[in-house]
Amino acid sequence: MAGRKVVIEADGGSRGNPGPAGYGAVVRDAATGEVLAERAESIGVATNNVAEYRGLIAGLEAAADAGAAEVDARMDSKLVVEQMCGRWQIKHPGLRPLAAQAAALVGRFDAVRFSWIPRERNKHADALANAAMDVAAGRTPARPTVAAPRIVEPPREVAAPDSAARQQAREAAARATTARTAGTDPATARTTDPTTGRTHTAEPATTTATAGPATGGAAESATGGTTGAPAAGEGASSATGGAKGSWEPRPSDTATRLILVRHGETEFTEQRRYSGRGDVALSVRGRAQIEATAKRVAALAPTVAAVVSSPLSRCTATAQAIAAAVGDPPVRTEPDLIECDFGAWEGRTFAEVRAGWPGELDAWLASTRVAPPDGESFTDVGLRVRRAVEALRAAYPKETVVVVSHVSPIKLALRDALAADDAFLHRLFLDAAGISIVDLYPDGGVAVRTVNDTAHL
Repeated sequence: MAGRKVVIEADGGSRGNPGPAGYGAVVRDAATGEVLAERAESIGVATNNVAEYRGLIAGLEAAADAGAAEVDARMDSKLVVEQMCGRWQIKHPGLRPLAAQAAALVGRFDAVRFSWIPRERNKHADALANAAMDVAAGRTPARPTVAAPRIVEPPREVAAPDSAARQQAREAAARATTARTAGTDPATARTTDPTTGRTHTAEPATTTATAGPATGGAAESATGGTTGAPAAGEGASSATGGAKGSWEPRPSDTATRLILVRHGETEFTEQRRYSGRGDVALSVRGRAQIEATAKRVAALAPTVAAVVSSPLSRCTATAQAIAAAVGDPPVRTEPDLIECDFGAWEGRTFAEVRAGWPGELDAWLASTRVAPPDGESFTDVGLRVRRAVEALRAAYPKETVVVVSHVSPIKLALRDALAADDAFLHRLFLDAAGISIVDLYPDGGVAVRTVNDTAHL
């Protein structure tokens, strides 16, 4: 079943809003219309919107279980579709964790397209949701029979990663948007946003977004620098970009602002050793650095919605110091922000790795798809970091979030935000306790405002 294309039909509702609530989701093979999975559950008392998000989440989980690579998610909830595509703000705090959970699931597929459909075309999922609502209300549900129509999925098109293709993609998306606004019925225009990796399909009454795999990273020095010795043991990283050009003005208060902070120094940083999953504590110098960094972040962002950190202690200590300086917003850990797993090279210097694994090191330096022995490739790091960034964009619209992580995730985030290729990763230097700032706009636009600010150190 690996690599298949599927269609998700999802729905949810409540009797009373809030009231007895439930959801339903159906997963079909895109080519034949065969039902691969059904999901339905009563969820007690909840609102329509909560139930609809729960239906989408259940459908995405079922699609992943079915081995899907590409997903066409169809719902009759305009709100969920528009919010998942980043076009509408998520104002209700109760929906943000659900949107973040859905966005994280989207990152597990090569492509996910969201489409709004009328309720009459969502009868199967609607029937499952109503049966779940009956259970929540203490009634015995009657299970209706729903025909499964054949669904034909158009072929996937992916733009080449050269500058001409990027410009063509932006122009095609703009033409499709103009046509929809004018009320015309254009042929489907499907393009891949080179900065986000998301595919956007413009068609009548449909809003789409597709998550694509991140391209890889590159090696860096033990202090966060360019190719050669690994940065304090850390590698490369990824964020998001936009469909519109950076010259187009946008109100700054509409963006989700990510303040990306690398943790303070450790002994491995000073000794220029690979430091990946090993939980190396901050050094004396590192503890002094995080206090200065906390004051700098407080000056840059008087209001912070959340502080999100890699689970390793060198990051959580940095995150807690920052949170204390900006009014104690919630601090939570995100496993997707952890450093690259350097496997057999963990704790070793570049010279030691060169002596012990010369061939493996050359292959690793030449391709971001190559992992160290028993380790993780930068391509895989980029996939999970992109998933984390997309979840933050969905969960915190128009708010500021501090993200405390490592060289590899932050480099990949900046590479994607700047729509750069892997050569960027060899040329970017990130200091311990350095600060970078990226604004993510609802329309997919990105503004990189600061890279590796160390004026506070």
